[in-house]
Amino acid sequence: MESDILDPDLAEAGAARMAWDARQMPVLRAIKDRFAREQPLRNLRVGVCLHISTKTANLVTAIKAGGAEPIVCASNPLSTQDDVAASLVVHHGVPVLAIRGEDSDTFSRHLHTVLDAQPDLLLDDGADLVTTAHRDHRQQLGKIIGGTEETTTGVNRLQSMVRNGDLTFPVIAVNDSKTKHQFDNRFGTGQSALDGVLRATNTLIAGKTVVVCGYGWCGRGVASRARGLGGQVIVTEVDPVAALEAVMEGFRVLPMAEAAALGDLFVTVTGNRGVIRRDHLEAMKDGAMLANAGHFDVEIDVQALGALAVERQSLRPWVEEYVLANGRRLYLLGEGRLVNLVAGEGHPAAVMDLSFANQALAAEYLVARHGEMTPGVYTLPDEIDREIASLKLASMGMAVDELTPDQRAYLDSWH
Repeated sequence: MESDILDPDLAEAGAARMAWDARQMPVLRAIKDRFAREQPLRNLRVGVCLHISTKTANLVTAIKAGGAEPIVCASNPLSTQDDVAASLVVHHGVPVLAIRGEDSDTFSRHLHTVLDAQPDLLLDDGADLVTTAHRDHRQQLGKIIGGTEETTTGVNRLQSMVRNGDLTFPVIAVNDSKTKHQFDNRFGTGQSALDGVLRATNTLIAGKTVVVCGYGWCGRGVASRARGLGGQVIVTEVDPVAALEAVMEGFRVLPMAEAAALGDLFVTVTGNRGVIRRDHLEAMKDGAMLANAGHFDVEIDVQALGALAVERQSLRPWVEEYVLANGRRLYLLGEGRLVNLVAGEGHPAAVMDLSFANQALAAEYLVARHGEMTPGVYTLPDEIDREIASLKLASMGMAVDELTPDQRAYLDSWH
């Protein structure tokens, strides 16, 4: 099938960057080598809807090495790296439908094109492929043996489908693997979200009041990294248990109505909509910066911000100034989309090594066991989590102790 990318002449630059990240992904590389020998995905067409980055490209080549025919589209209109898309097409023969900055109609058309190719397996980030298949491609649902889901937002959507009795095939929630959410979400998002803010603004975090909206695994990471850079961190939460944990970690916890007037930088990372609303915007100080690190661009009410503004201008790539009627200026970063991928390069390869090892092994697990699995949302077995962690430790030159027979007997006994 034909690809839809910006420029195939960008392929050489994409290949060089992919090679750099491949060196930092030893676990995925080991899985790719085994896939090439064993061909666990042979004769399968795999629809892939992920952020088109150097890290994703290495996952796609691993899937192809396993015998599959991948077809790729983007999970966010602004996260595509056009040189990587070009390299996948030119050097690896993978059909790609993704152009950085594509409009909503093109984004939707690309999703439908992947599903029109009648994939057997779906690799998703945000559940757009799965939900679109159930909404608009129902005649194909019987052919799809299962899917995988990369992110918290997507898992939430899938769980809603399960509650409503709508999901028709098994999906493995890669996000819920320990070697994914405890590392990718915390260390990946923590570093890359602030990296995106710094690339967009070149601002100094030290001394600023940073309001982190949400204290899940991603929020934990952003708050920790902001404090490490010298920020004075405030956390907002709706979950009292998460809020209590933030307090015990030394962060100040306030309702957004109070935090709005104090923050210099706001980072939303909740997976919910309307986290920063009109009344919050009206209370913010002059010069406050707004960034989102959640999957969808619904956490900051950008429409309300536009309605409040009497003047708008772009000051830097991915920094837009909104001047309000009273003269205060608010700065929206990355159009309110994922700041780490819009203004930066996303998570570092070393942490995506774990996440995409989970994706590859989840695909293999589904192919081997889908006949035994009823429709629903599953997690990978603990032994796969431990295998991935052990491979990562070995690649870092580290190892763990093993229980002695006496210790194992002690733990297994009630006496």
